[in-house]
This record gives sequence, C-alpha cells and structure tokens, in this order.
Amino acid sequence: MIDSRLALMQLSDSFFPSGSFTLSHGLEAMVQTNQIHNPQDIETFLYLLLHNKVGCSDLIALIHAYRASTNNDLTEVRRADACLYAQMLIQTTREAQQRSGQALLMVARSTWNDPQLAALQEDIDVHKTPGLHPIVFAMVGRAIHLSEIDTSFAFLHNFVTGIVSAAIRLGVLGHLGAQQILSEMAQEIDAIVSRSRSLSLDDMWSGTPAIDIAQMSHHRLTSKQFST
Repeated sequence: MIDSRLALMQLSDSFFPSGSFTLSHGLEAMVQTNQIHNPQDIETFLYLLLHNKVGCSDLIALIHAYRASTNNDLTEVRRADACLYAQMLIQTTREAQQRSGQALLMVARSTWNDPQLAALQEDIDVHKTPGLHPIVFAMVGRAIHLSEIDTSFAFLHNFVTGIVSAAIRLGVLGHLGAQQILSEMAQEIDAIVSRSRSLSLDDMWSGTPAIDIAQMSHHRLTSKQFST
C-alpha cells in the first residue's frame, strides 16, 4: 500500500518526465490569437476538454486498456489503442500523443520492471500498435499496482496540471489562480471518472471544434513554447 501510494504521487507529479508537459492542447494558439484572456477562459477551456474530449475518449480507452492489462490481454490493449488513434483526427495530436507515450514508457521501463511494458515496447517498435499516451499510462498504472480509479484520477490530474502549468507560462494565469482552478476541477474529475467507467470503447466520442482548429493552426505560430 505504501509503495503504491508513493508510486501514485511519482507518476502524477509534474517532475515525472513523461513529455505531457510539453503540450498545450491548443491553448497556446488560442492565447496568441486573443481567444483566451483570463482565468475564467482557462476554466472554460479545461471544462470543454475534460467533458468533450479527454473524458469521453482518452479516459475510456485508458480504462479499457487498464482492464485488459490486468487480464494480461495485450490484444485488447492494442484494440483500445487503435480505437483511440481512430478518434484523433489531427495529425499533430496523434504524433504528440505517440511521442509522450514513448517518453512515458521509456521512463517507466527504466524505473519499474514489468514484462508487459517490455512487450508493449516491442509492439510499438514493429508498428503493431501506436502506443498513445493514455494507453501507456494505463499499463504503467497497472504495473505499479495502482487501482483503476487511482490510475484514472492520476491521468486526469496530470492532464489538468499540464494545462494549468501551460497557462502560467503563457501569462494568462497566476499561481494562486492555478491552485483555485485545480481545486474546482476536482469535482469535475470525480464525475468524469465515475461516468467513464461504465462506458465501452464504442461509446467514445469527441467534439471540440474550436480547440481542434487552434491545435491545427499551432504550427503557424511565429513563436512557440509548446509542441501543440
């Protein structure tokens, strides 16, 4: 129990080099084009991403990958990976999720010894599965003996913290405001995890067109701090 609690804190800490903190998920483009100006806009941005994308696609795939990993069913893990990949219509998003997934897997394999993580790396190397970040996160959570719920909470906490951290670096949010948003998002995270646990891979969907357009325009920014 002590080891799993410490592993939970280690995995969900921004100090953990998973690569996810290099992503702004379209926030940088929206800030530079004056679509986001203040903490209230950041809350709306987070709410939309949590409810209309991450919570209804990434998290569902993560939960099913976790369950498949628990049953040592790598075929089902690959199916969850493929289903999530099909949901990602933006090329830069797919590539960023693969890069951060690979970064997470590399660090996890060097930190915790688990045969499934090695098998996943082999599948990625031969292009048998894309190895998206939520799928890798699920398998790492299982490997370090976190529960399904704790893994889900750690993933969403990591996501929200990444967005809030990006907002601070972009100058639209202060540190005190960031802590307030993290506290307010806790209730949203709890509701999303509870809902997603009862959904199937066929229930996955996403609908954030304005944010998607911002992500697609990110590469045209004259200066960039983030990958997406």
